[in-house]
Amino acid sequence: MSFRVIKGTFHVAGYSADGDSVRFKADDDGHWGKVFGRVRLNARGHAQLRIEAIDTLETHFMDEHQPRELADAAADQLFQLLGIKDAVWNADRSKVMSAQEGTRGCIATRMAEKYGRPVSFVFAGEDAFADGQEIFLDRELAAKSVNYQLLSGGFAYPTFYDGMFYDIRELFAEAAAQARAAQAGIWSGDTTNAYFQVNGLADITEEHVILPKLFRRITAHLKENGSYDPHAFIASLREQPEQVLILSILHFTHFDNLLSVDGNGKIKLKQRPENLVFLG
Repeated sequence: MSFRVIKGTFHVAGYSADGDSVRFKADDDGHWGKVFGRVRLNARGHAQLRIEAIDTLETHFMDEHQPRELADAAADQLFQLLGIKDAVWNADRSKVMSAQEGTRGCIATRMAEKYGRPVSFVFAGEDAFADGQEIFLDRELAAKSVNYQLLSGGFAYPTFYDGMFYDIRELFAEAAAQARAAQAGIWSGDTTNAYFQVNGLADITEEHVILPKLFRRITAHLKENGSYDPHAFIASLREQPEQVLILSILHFTHFDNLLSVDGNGKIKLKQRPENLVFLG
């Protein structure tokens, strides 16, 4: 599968960085015009990357965070993999005030998504590719990406969207299964597929480690309604249906149909994250 290599530098200072959020400045902005979609650049010429196939715990979604130790560990690991050092955060660790950044690397991308973020496989350091070169991204190369390293180390959940090629998706699914079996990182406390109780925000910000997409949906519901009832929450998801493919049975459904509530009002996701592809 053909991807465009774009070389440049990674940046976090002045931004609300987390484990899957980093800014990238291309050496040659002309290469952005060679990918599908419009890449959004800020005044510093930085693009916000969407690191493909992974989702790390939230550190500042709607001014809330997931269990802090694991969420911060993902950001620290991302910085380490990219060679970014001496990051100084603000008091609540929602913004990087300074860092030894501007480290070199490249991304392999085909497109920008609807928010103008290049959907990227991220690579640190120098490589043999020419800037702007088209390459074939196979399993061997994808396994060298920062994306894969975060997932295989237990710092991120697998989160797949349509457009990701099946062989790379299988590689990442295998890495997630191995990290889960080893109880690495997030998997040591993950409750996404086990019934968990939500009485208020503290249950998902301090206690339960769950798929970030589910965390974001529950948090938004709590913020909007001031209270939480699992059945009302699922009903609210039906109002804006999110289409999902269950890979193992090739069945299309909606995200709300993947949630189950037991007799005690506890909720869970019925499918493992790597068995899902989110569409649209």
